[in-house]
Amino acid sequence: MDSISGYWAQSDAIGRTVALLLLAMSISAWVVIFWKTWVLRRAGRDLPLAIAAFWSSGSLADAGPRLQGLDREAVLTPLLGAALQAPAPGTLETLPARQSQLTRRLRDALHQVLVQLQFGQVLLASIGSTAPFIGLFGTVWGIYHALMGMSEGSGVTIDKVAGPVGEALIMTAAGLAVAIPAVLAYNVFGKWISAAEAELEGFAHDLREMLLGRPASASAAAGGDGRDDDAAGA
Repeated sequence: MDSISGYWAQSDAIGRTVALLLLAMSISAWVVIFWKTWVLRRAGRDLPLAIAAFWSSGSLADAGPRLQGLDREAVLTPLLGAALQAPAPGTLETLPARQSQLTRRLRDALHQVLVQLQFGQVLLASIGSTAPFIGLFGTVWGIYHALMGMSEGSGVTIDKVAGPVGEALIMTAAGLAVAIPAVLAYNVFGKWISAAEAELEGFAHDLREMLLGRPASASAAAGGDGRDDDAAGA
């Protein structure tokens, strides 16, 4: 604390801006870390339970509500809703074969879910890659500012240099302290997201194969129930 207060006291507006920027980056990173840990852990626990409940249902009409009740982060429900959605009459969506329509809707829904799961990853990657350099800049600027101040005095000795330089070096350590948790969290979350993506792709593939084997009229009737469930969930 003495080093931080000493750096703040002897620094100018630029040095203090760097310190405040690192503080803001640290707070942002930890908020994202805690939030994504909660979201991804819930999604990781719900995925196998919800998928198992869906396939163990007696009918597609019963499977939708069971899936929605276990899918707390809404990562599977959009896939089911997109698969059961009927194309609007008179649009280009009705031109391809039913197989192509279903593939496109599932692909688009899967992309949207992955964007939802990956939210915050760019921030963590940016903080992890830039925070050390921002801290290094703060150190360089603090040393420069300290040396310029001492050059105006009667003389420069090792005792006068060691204190300000040591206080300026605290910014390099601060930059590393901000970056390391962000990088570690980014890597861990990437692994969790990849595991969830594999589960979602498998569910989308199995759902597509099941619906292609059903008559179009039966799928359309189930789709009406699925959309009602999605609207109620929203």
